[in-house]
Amino acid sequence: MKSQDAWRSERDLLNRSRFELTQRAVAGVPDALRVAGTPLLAQPAWIPDAPVPLDAVRLEWAGAAAPAPITGREASLQGSLPLANDGAPFGRYAEAVEALARPRLFENRQCYRLLDVDEDPAGSPRLRFGRGSYFDVIDICEAAAHEFAAAATAAGPVGAVPMASTPFRAEVGDPTNLARRPVMAAISTLTIRHDVAAGTASFVLHWRDPEKVATGGGLYQVMPVGMFQPSADALHNEANDFDLWRSTARELSEELLGSTEDYGSEVSPIDYEGWPFFAALEDARRAGTARVFWLGLGVDALTFVCDMLTVVVLEAATFDELFPKLATTNDEGHRVVDAEDATGRSVGIPFRSDHVERLTEREQMQPAGAALLRLAWQHRESLLS
Repeated sequence: MKSQDAWRSERDLLNRSRFELTQRAVAGVPDALRVAGTPLLAQPAWIPDAPVPLDAVRLEWAGAAAPAPITGREASLQGSLPLANDGAPFGRYAEAVEALARPRLFENRQCYRLLDVDEDPAGSPRLRFGRGSYFDVIDICEAAAHEFAAAATAAGPVGAVPMASTPFRAEVGDPTNLARRPVMAAISTLTIRHDVAAGTASFVLHWRDPEKVATGGGLYQVMPVGMFQPSADALHNEANDFDLWRSTARELSEELLGSTEDYGSEVSPIDYEGWPFFAALEDARRAGTARVFWLGLGVDALTFVCDMLTVVVLEAATFDELFPKLATTNDEGHRVVDAEDATGRSVGIPFRSDHVERLTEREQMQPAGAALLRLAWQHRESLLS
């Protein structure tokens, strides 16, 4: 067991060095498992050959799923946990974070647990989900990243990290094995503003503040991003919010407009059709000025966090109407501003090869964001047609 000071030091190192640690974690991983050459890992069947309209992705509900073998309470993890004030070891990584390094957002909310990924008879992606909780991400994913950070420090600044020094990661095994551990998936969305008349496109980017978030701190990321979960834990939300587009719409409102995350759904489910912002999005989809695509899913090589990859393309007039003023900060970090138009309005980062190359090769991007940008650039003609 570690002292609390030693554990905090390792946790700080993890948050300061996630990008560099990710590069070391992905070293030696076969190219066939890396999404578009990034540190996002995926089974080949998880990434479609072309963007899929989001409506074609099929979700199935399994309810209470069988427990996974890995729980985050394994003996192999004990070396990554500190002692509590009473001298007894913490029982799980989330308890240590809560007591010693609690970020601003830290709540054990219900989530949809990803159980399986395949295709339906028509060849469309099909995802099966059951019940899960957010602290499974902390207990397993952040714990695995912490263990790697400590082992990488002991191994020196360069060179491979011996598997013997990361026994918990070795016990987890293949991070793309959805049956081995409970997997809570986030939805990472690349939001593109497409000016058809000008022949240009741009996107918005986010910097995740490690003081506010428990995972992915200190890295750039596309926006919005959020866990796939009910809007609140009341049971009536489980079915009402079990929809990728509804979840994405909530995140668009919260992160780009700075809207509240409190929808009153602890009392009654969200009336999506009666919500003006969602209704405007639906009108734009019917008009063809908003298009939403599925690009697959993958797992972070360092943290084992799973992200589903989507793209929202909004024609410029629709984007400007929906987002007349973009929020500069939110509960997870702040928006990255790259360019402004003649009126002083932020128009985001140009969706061009030089920016995609810079962000995915030289900037400290989260793996899911890097994979999304590369895949979107690869499929830009289809996305922007």
